[in-house]
Amino acid sequence: MASKNGVEWSIRVDDGSSVVLEPEHKYRMMRIWDGLKGLVVRFFTRVWMFFKKAWDLGVDDPRKFFHCLKVGVALMVVSLFYYMRPLYDGVGGSAIWAVMTVVVVFEYTVGGTLYKCLNRICATFLAGFLALGVHWIASHSGHRFEPYIMGLSLFILASATTFSRFIPVVKARYDYGCTIFILTYSLVSVSGYRVDDLLHVAHERLSTIIIGTCLCIITSMVVFPVWAGLELHLLIPRNMDKLAKSLDCCVADYFGHIDEESKKKLQGYKCVLNAKASEESMANVARWEPAHGRFNFRHPWKNYLKVGASSRSCAYCIETLTSCLDSKDKVPEAIKNHLGSACMNLSSSSSNVMGELANTVNTMTRSAKIDMAVEDMKNAVKELQNDLKTLPDLMIQPHDKEKDELVPSELTVVPLMDVIPVVSFASLLIETASRIEENLVKAVEELAESAQFKQPEDEKKPKQNSNTAKIVSDEGNATALERV
Repeated sequence: MASKNGVEWSIRVDDGSSVVLEPEHKYRMMRIWDGLKGLVVRFFTRVWMFFKKAWDLGVDDPRKFFHCLKVGVALMVVSLFYYMRPLYDGVGGSAIWAVMTVVVVFEYTVGGTLYKCLNRICATFLAGFLALGVHWIASHSGHRFEPYIMGLSLFILASATTFSRFIPVVKARYDYGCTIFILTYSLVSVSGYRVDDLLHVAHERLSTIIIGTCLCIITSMVVFPVWAGLELHLLIPRNMDKLAKSLDCCVADYFGHIDEESKKKLQGYKCVLNAKASEESMANVARWEPAHGRFNFRHPWKNYLKVGASSRSCAYCIETLTSCLDSKDKVPEAIKNHLGSACMNLSSSSSNVMGELANTVNTMTRSAKIDMAVEDMKNAVKELQNDLKTLPDLMIQPHDKEKDELVPSELTVVPLMDVIPVVSFASLLIETASRIEENLVKAVEELAESAQFKQPEDEKKPKQNSNTAKIVSDEGNATALERV
């Protein structure tokens, strides 16, 4: 069909009518518009999801929000040394070093902030002192030998300090200080070759760094402090509770006694396996924290790492137990019913032991029930071992249970490959109980001994009663003497 502007294409449909086709460029513009609209919608959706996750993160842990405010306040205060003329004249052009110090040393925990602040101050002072000494020696050796002496000293000190960072003790406690030492010595020694008044420059930089670190320490310790030691102290028992719930859910799932809510707790052992790095980091920075709350300055943080390592040893067994869940449907029901009660009992007693240990660490009070819980776990292990010993009798089952007399042709032998999975599961469960008894219980006992945990209330009452009886007897003797 022809038109004024060109040719129009039409098609005839089934009812006999014709439909005019739209130009191709119109559909192309509609596709471009739909693509742009979808792109804008996806962009705003992602922005909305980002802010929603950030809001949920702040609601779950408001301390992170307060940490952001603390960093902002510290930077605002330290920037006054650059904005206000009297403060700027007091520290000179090195005022920007105070701002940089706050940016690089302010950490989330008090221990992390103290670790970086003290390392930065000591490394800056030591590097500046050595740089000034080497500069004085080089300047009195003549202009010809001065660059060689400065370069050689820079090479020796930088190489030695870098090598020291590979030493485990130095890397754990003074790695940041070694980096600052190399940086400060390089800046002072290199700039000292062209700067006349090197002592004044070093003094200004050291003073500004002290100002920045002191401001960070005060802000971190006074305004909503987050103690790394307390975080580690709460993390260890929380992981043990997750481990106990994961063990219960794993055994319950194997024998078909689990619900949907318990399946979510089954993966709790993964948190214990992934907690090694955070535990070591918290323990390293917790050593720098002063006495706070229930923790002294020399609190045995290393023992917390031993407890965490013992928990991970049990978590590896539970991880292997979960791998046995894939073959649980291949085991005959009679075999599972025979071992189910003993396995559930051992799982419950093992979880009870871990719960008591977690409560001991959390409350810093020795548990009076731990010995009884360990004894129950041992009895559950013996019960499961006895059931395993009687397992061969169940591998030969009658084909027809209504007959009293059986002949070999009427017996059904359970294949060995069908029994191996449940035997492996029971053996791993016994190994888990053994690791709890030999590793986890001993690690918590060492922690309780080193940290001087409180005695349980049950042991305090007899002492109080004996003291009271002694006082009463003394009063009775005094009364008798008065009567005489």
